[in-house]
Amino acid sequence: MRRLVDNALAVTKESVKTFTYESLNNIARLINGVSALLLAILVGKANSLDGAQGWELRPTFHGPRFPRWMENGVSSFNQFIHELSVDDNSSVDYLSAEDEPDDGIYPLSPSSHGSRTSRTSIHINHDLHWTDWVAYIFSWILLPARFLLRIPSLLYLLLSKQESKSSSDTGSPRLRTFHSFRKGHSLKDHVVQRTIDRRRGVIEDLHLAIEIFIEAIFDMFHKAAYCVFSPSATFRIFGKWFSSPTAGDKDIDAAALNASVPTSTLGANDPAPRERNLTLQHALNTDARTCRDVITELGYPYEAIHVITNDGYVILLERIPRRDARKAVFLQHGIMDSSMGWVSNGVVGSPAFAAFDQGYDVFLGNFRGLVSREHVDKNISLRQYWRFSINEHGIEDIPAMIDKIHEIKTAELKLSQPDGEINEQEQPYKLCAISHSMGGAAMLMYVIIRRIEEKPHRLSRLVLLSPAGFHDKTSFFFTMGHYLCVLLAPILALFVPALYIPTRFFRMLFNKLVRDFHNYPAVGGLVQTILSYGFGGDSSNWVAVLGLPHYNMNDMPGLSFRVIHHLSQIKRTKKFRMYDFGSAAVNMEVYGSPEPIDLGEYYSLIDIPVDLVAGQKDQIISSSMVSKHYRLMKEAGVDVSYNEFEYGHLDFTFSHHEELLAFVMSRLQLVEPDLKQQSSQKKALKLKRTREAGPEFSSD
Repeated sequence: MRRLVDNALAVTKESVKTFTYESLNNIARLINGVSALLLAILVGKANSLDGAQGWELRPTFHGPRFPRWMENGVSSFNQFIHELSVDDNSSVDYLSAEDEPDDGIYPLSPSSHGSRTSRTSIHINHDLHWTDWVAYIFSWILLPARFLLRIPSLLYLLLSKQESKSSSDTGSPRLRTFHSFRKGHSLKDHVVQRTIDRRRGVIEDLHLAIEIFIEAIFDMFHKAAYCVFSPSATFRIFGKWFSSPTAGDKDIDAAALNASVPTSTLGANDPAPRERNLTLQHALNTDARTCRDVITELGYPYEAIHVITNDGYVILLERIPRRDARKAVFLQHGIMDSSMGWVSNGVVGSPAFAAFDQGYDVFLGNFRGLVSREHVDKNISLRQYWRFSINEHGIEDIPAMIDKIHEIKTAELKLSQPDGEINEQEQPYKLCAISHSMGGAAMLMYVIIRRIEEKPHRLSRLVLLSPAGFHDKTSFFFTMGHYLCVLLAPILALFVPALYIPTRFFRMLFNKLVRDFHNYPAVGGLVQTILSYGFGGDSSNWVAVLGLPHYNMNDMPGLSFRVIHHLSQIKRTKKFRMYDFGSAAVNMEVYGSPEPIDLGEYYSLIDIPVDLVAGQKDQIISSSMVSKHYRLMKEAGVDVSYNEFEYGHLDFTFSHHEELLAFVMSRLQLVEPDLKQQSSQKKALKLKRTREAGPEFSSD
């Protein structure tokens, strides 16, 4: 009888699992099929995908291909280098996001004491806002979905606890064998793990959650049947529960769960083991990598510098340090972006790595405007934090970061000079800036305002990739949005301080939905087409960009309403000017005139070479708008060049184009340090080597 019940439960369980699994699959196929049908019906519009890198719409539908470094962890070239290093047993173990770099290898600069600290070290107390209440209500509505999505993480935690309990005996031969194996193959396993990494989407999580739920329910029925048909065994089990102590087991479980594994970095000068705490990672199977993770995983040095602006915002300046270099480059991202864009194509396709390999000290800027709301005032409200426009990007963020760069470079190069000989009147390094989209507009604002204030801007050259500033020609949806924003600005400013995803759950859900766009090609193709329509037919790979790790559950860039309003004002007036506060009295107080400053009229103050780059397929900032910058600069006598490439707006940062990368590097190489500075640097290095080899020469 017991065997019959077991067989009946097993058959029923498998039937239910098969039914639910096939039902979900059929629903997903239906959605994918309807998307394919809609995509095919859009006559003449499928061409909008032809220019998007990673799309092939004929003869079959293929979804957006994410950058190779996102799918496999590293590109094929980087993977080859990793595997070659493993075979030679001469590679160092790259530090993960949880490991702190060895300060002995890359010493901190005198003015960056807060380096290598994470953004999460700054805690902000958020005031409740109406958006928080809306998110709270939606969280209760989606409570069943949240429960199902958390089942895999709970199962993972349970399994990890059992594994920790089984390995708590540190003196066993099995554990020693495991440690020796791990020491010899840690890097190999690291590469393999990243190579087979595949993030789950919402559909896959539902599959897994439902299967675990069914297993748990039928396991409960199976145990109940066992108790009914085997009462004697049931009484023995209850007797053991009440007679055996459990406090010791709980202590062991807690100790095993929080155990530490001694690890060491291969090839380090000090091979002493360091303690690495075992933590639950990627329980929800989402990509939460940061720019730091990408840089360190590829073997490059990294430094994080927290910069505080004059108005109290805490922004992150990231660095790929080359401390003795006399040429530096500052890369600034655009709207709804971060420093991740400059490293998103791996070693062979990213401007940041290309500049470092060419001998530059690389600095990656990040604008204010993260969901984490980092500020010196821990009690700052949501409305107060998001009260900034492009003005603050250009006259607060960029000056703070460039001043910090100057402080760091001057201190480091002064240490490299013999007896501290350095000319205080001259800048001992050359700094070039590469900016994209809104970052280009903010950079132009920074240079012009600095010249008006008669302060040094410390830049030697500007390379502006599809810079914002003029928006006369935009798509229909953008035009309607701009005019609605100007018309309803007083009302919208009260209710919508910024555009962002407010909670970790919804950000995680967004990340997984984007992954489903990749797993179901027709759905991804439809979303790509719709986004392309909304952006006027721009050929950028929008779906792949939405899947980048800086849009993750922990943090993501947001968009202030004042920034949107500022862009709307620029479109309405057809002038590149600063933010209009809507009051002549306030404008007079801020600018000294009842109208905002028209930056285009001050282009004659730009005293450095400027390289403008436009995209022929860019419908966000069209080539005609970039050429308007060029025409005004040329009339003002600026040393300016203009080039066009057959790219969309996001192709300048998120796509691998060798010709663009070669052009940008050729522009940077036009700026070289002074010959006197180069000769003094060579003398300093020669003197340093002579001092280090002093005993050898004295013996001769």
